[in-house]
Amino acid sequence: MGHSHAHPHDHEPDHEHGQGHGHGHGHGHGHDHHHPNTELDAATAAALDESIPDSELSPTEMSRRGLLRSAGILGGTAALAVSGAQFAAAHKPENFVFEQGKRPNVWLAGDHHIHTQMSSDGMYRVIDQARHAAAFGLDWLVITDHGSATHARIGVDLVNPQIKAARSELTDTLIFQGLEWNIPAAEHGTVFVAPGSREVEVLKQFENSYDGSVKNAGANTPVNEALAVSGIQWLGQQVDRRRVQDALFLANHPARNGIDSPHEIRNWRDADPRIAVGFEGAPGHQAAGLPKGIGAASARGFYGNTPGANSFPGYPAESYRTWGGFDWMTATVGGLWDSLLAEGKPWWISANSDSHVNWNETSRRPDGSDQAQSDRDGRYMDPVYGNTVNQTAGDFWPGFYSRTHVGASRRDYLSVMEGLRNGRMWVDHGALVKGVEVEVRESGQRYGEPLGGALHVRRGRSVELVVRITAQTMPNWANFVPTLNRVDAIRGSVKGTVSDRDTFRAPDTKVVRQWDTSGKRGTFELVLPLGKAEEPFYVRVRGTDGNRSQAGYLGAAIDPKGPQLDVVGDADPWADLWFYTNPIWILPKQ
Repeated sequence: MGHSHAHPHDHEPDHEHGQGHGHGHGHGHGHDHHHPNTELDAATAAALDESIPDSELSPTEMSRRGLLRSAGILGGTAALAVSGAQFAAAHKPENFVFEQGKRPNVWLAGDHHIHTQMSSDGMYRVIDQARHAAAFGLDWLVITDHGSATHARIGVDLVNPQIKAARSELTDTLIFQGLEWNIPAAEHGTVFVAPGSREVEVLKQFENSYDGSVKNAGANTPVNEALAVSGIQWLGQQVDRRRVQDALFLANHPARNGIDSPHEIRNWRDADPRIAVGFEGAPGHQAAGLPKGIGAASARGFYGNTPGANSFPGYPAESYRTWGGFDWMTATVGGLWDSLLAEGKPWWISANSDSHVNWNETSRRPDGSDQAQSDRDGRYMDPVYGNTVNQTAGDFWPGFYSRTHVGASRRDYLSVMEGLRNGRMWVDHGALVKGVEVEVRESGQRYGEPLGGALHVRRGRSVELVVRITAQTMPNWANFVPTLNRVDAIRGSVKGTVSDRDTFRAPDTKVVRQWDTSGKRGTFELVLPLGKAEEPFYVRVRGTDGNRSQAGYLGAAIDPKGPQLDVVGDADPWADLWFYTNPIWILPKQ
């Protein structure tokens, strides 16, 4: 169809560094954001070619086509006359998309869900969170204070100087300004924008217009659901109008209260796939399940709830708990996340701290700093040394336990957002491994499609999954070196758009291989032949220390040894470590 993607055989992966197997030869796929590429890349060419139906486009190409349509470029033969230079100059998001077949140059660990003293239930300054994040190994972070009337009135403005000061102080750390959106009719979500002169203006306007708390739009009604969709579309319009260079939305702790129904999640994704890109595969608050005597003895992730008036009635009781620290939507093989992936549309997972007040900390709010003072001033007063150790808090510092690893073309803000948008990411707990790289390639080829990508291959050709792990050699922040004892490959058929948008089952998805990796050291490869590519499918990967496993929620035939349901009051997060990757699609063509 004229839109196949050549494999780059002209460069070697770097096997010496487990986290950054980029080619490093400067082939220019990390476009300079000030001097747009003047050549059409393959994904743009495919998106412009209207003889190719939507169903045959990869997720990257479909996202590009949606952008072209929203910009009014597609819809007539004139589209094919648009030059790459004109397109790139007029529409910055073109620069945010990886060229297919190219690996990331660098892996950047981060956290998109962090609170400060500008949140009604937070405590720390921006610099406190950012310094700890940097010390614990993060490259990027997003400040996401709770949306509220007070935050919309003054908090968005107050936090910005702190963020700018932290950027100046910590020049190696990328610090985004965002907010935690009260999604109308649903849960919370991270919304953030690329730094720029209008970051405060755009976030403030968004919060005042679309926040469920500000607009009193929390109830589960069609009108409120429509307001959430409008908010996502509005963010896309701000990018199109170049008020901000980029904007992203990810849903937070999606299964915690059962109020993110499957159709709502699909509606968010479809509202603007450039903006709505995923949800937390693992929530924050991972210290909350530590047993009494050393911790809060609560539910891991604070997932200790039951259905309420706005909850989706189809969700079972088990969905209100974490499984191995991960959200039920992600942890269930053949469950809701897989039902989204089986449509062949992008939807990615992340893992974050949701840091508010951190476990084992000795600081506290000062005397006189209470809710009334916070409501008046838009923030709590700065924390002070508190003399007692807080063992009942449920949070870890950013980077202390949860990490989202993003594959980027370079170490800058737009490249991190580009990597997030394109699913070039994997997540882990407790520094379980040093590095993970996954690709699917045509058998006999040296290079394939990396995480988040789609391998276009001629029907009938043999393909294989390659998982490259770099085992951990360094102690984590609990002072032990984690051991990866098992890696699982999960495969699912792509069936296309569903007729029932509230489905949360992917009946053709299951674990197809479990590798015993105990005793493996250094960097090692696991290769799984996937057979001949006859119909579209996807693969994803997870790994574990093997301490706690049980048959998956949908049964042993689908997942023989998945994560265990976490016990409320007794869930030591350090004794139950997992990593998960995002998927890769395999799309056969004639």
